Amino acid sequence: MQNIISMKDINIAFDGETILNNISLDIKDKEFVTLLGPSGCGKTTTLRIIGGFITPDSGKVCFDGKDIKDVPPYKRNVNTVFQRYALFPHLNVYDNIAFGLRVKKMPEKEIQGRVAEMLELVNLRGFEKRSVNRLSGGQQQRVAIARALVNRPKVLLLDEPLGALDLKLRKEMQIELKRIQQQLEITFIYVTHDQEEALTMSDTVVVMNKGDIQQIGTPVDIYNEPVNAFVADFIGESNILDGIMRRDLLVEICGKEFECVDKGFGTDKPVDVVIRPEDVKLIPAEDAKITGIVESVTFKGVHYEMVVEAYDFSWLVHSTKAAELGTAVGISFDPYDIHIMNKMKKEDK
Repeated sequence: MQNIISMKDINIAFDGETILNNISLDIKDKEFVTLLGPSGCGKTTTLRIIGGFITPDSGKVCFDGKDIKDVPPYKRNVNTVFQRYALFPHLNVYDNIAFGLRVKKMPEKEIQGRVAEMLELVNLRGFEKRSVNRLSGGQQQRVAIARALVNRPKVLLLDEPLGALDLKLRKEMQIELKRIQQQLEITFIYVTHDQEEALTMSDTVVVMNKGDIQQIGTPVDIYNEPVNAFVADFIGESNILDGIMRRDLLVEICGKEFECVDKGFGTDKPVDVVIRPEDVKLIPAEDAKITGIVESVTFKGVHYEMVVEAYDFSWLVHSTKAAELGTAVGISFDPYDIHIMNKMKKEDK
């Protein structure tokens, strides 16, 4: 697939504070891309630059190979869905969706066809005459999506659109958004701080922190092969330990040496070691190099979450079997469950 959007060396600062620090990003046509990161990381600013609502201090923004940095929002083939849906309360569902087409003075017959198509797409057929004030939050969000899509943009920008919904409805809408994107085959660029949303819907995840892009990859790559401790900690739960890479394929953790699958870090080099909670196995203490005491056991529905105190570190363990509180246990993991990363500076975490 070819790139539909290319951002090159984008910098922007507000009141002397750097918001985006020389970022570059390519987004492919028909791709579902999620910008993921904590509040203040620059993800919404990135989205607004693509939409034309903010002009960067420097850098280049291209759409289909053409520079659009100075093109106003209404002339870009891009529409936006915000967290606050900004529906017109005095208009019904049909008229809200049709509004943009009427501004363009499109023939009413064509408007009818397009609105009907959108109502079908977002599962709101039969709601045409309903006041938007009488809709649920999820239904209002569907109207906002239909209104943005009825103009047939090549790119849809979504700025935390599920943030106001309850958990059950949010999960349902994650599936709906992915279905809509695949059915229409247009590019979705989605902003969220919710890791589950990013992993559930995306083809590509862009992890951001403090105005920098930390990692770009598929959800599987981001989760299984984080490039640094920040990504590992932000994408799911992790045990992040200080380690020493003794040599290729051998790392020291908690003063004990373990075989791993990583190479190229040098000899006797301090590293960050990431082990996911679901990859930690509890075994008899006498059979393990690392032993500890079970400090807490919490039932989470599909698994038990346990905390094991060992060598001044609180190990998080997920297992379908619960250990007994207060007992001594051994901690075990396989070589391919150990993820080695270059040590991050404290200010970057």
